[in-house]
Amino acid sequence: MSMRATFLGTGGAVPTTARAPSAFLVNRDGERLLFDCGEGTQRQMMRFGTGFGISHLFVTHLHGDHILGIPGLIQTLDFNERDDALAIHGPPGSKRHLEKLVHAGGYQPGFHVSVHETQPGNVAYRADDYEVRAFETEHRTSSVGYSLVEDDRPGRFNREKAEELGVPVGPAFGRLHTGEDVELEDGTVIKSEQVVGEPRPGRKVVYTGDTRPLDSTIEIARDADLLVHDATFTDEESERATKTAHSTAREAARVARDADVRRFALTHISARYAANPKPLLEQARGVYKGEVFVAEDGQKVEIPYPDSDDE
Repeated sequence: MSMRATFLGTGGAVPTTARAPSAFLVNRDGERLLFDCGEGTQRQMMRFGTGFGISHLFVTHLHGDHILGIPGLIQTLDFNERDDALAIHGPPGSKRHLEKLVHAGGYQPGFHVSVHETQPGNVAYRADDYEVRAFETEHRTSSVGYSLVEDDRPGRFNREKAEELGVPVGPAFGRLHTGEDVELEDGTVIKSEQVVGEPRPGRKVVYTGDTRPLDSTIEIARDADLLVHDATFTDEESERATKTAHSTAREAARVARDADVRRFALTHISARYAANPKPLLEQARGVYKGEVFVAEDGQKVEIPYPDSDDE
């Protein structure tokens, strides 16, 4: 099952010609989940070919560079004759404000839009085989981050062992692999655990939104396949980072290192680094030794399973 992340907007509060305000999209085998919706997000979706078919929008907080794209996106979806419902999720206290954005200028969408508040620690959305959880962040307003966590997958099926035990090739293999025991013609019962290994972890993608670095984020991001963390400033602006409740690249890298994530993206890049974001990357690499990059608008990242098994 494929999973691809697209960085639609990687800039800070002030957009630049190269970086739009915050927006991050995950396409999980055709289901599109959007995290934050800064100004012009619908144009970024067209520009980078993600498609408009999002089912859920997860808002981290109510600052303009994370939400002012909502009216335009809603109306663009409507102009494209959308029929499917859209669910918008936000932090505590956001429902009334998000509803006003949906209906900005008195607009009435031709499709159903529901708005939900999510407390840190709660599940914002539960699907058949994954969920999106809200977690605590520290910004200057009510805020949350989001973690997309897949359920464990069945362990590997040992076909050779199954054949040795007399299981006929065919549907019985599939039943055993999904946890069902199988009775052979001679009455022998083959238990699933005899031929199926330990469950294998699914994938995890963590998106913090704007935040100071927190120990709780380390626990949420533990072993994540991709951590997308606020890295607005370099060390030289650490005092400003603290004052504005953002993170420096080095602080974000400590979170990535301590959480032992597999891949780490720096985002929400201040306009002061528009000409040269390399200092951010250099400071992050001084702490985190894994795969790290400064996210760029339009960048697409494939997210494989932890064991590189794409089944």
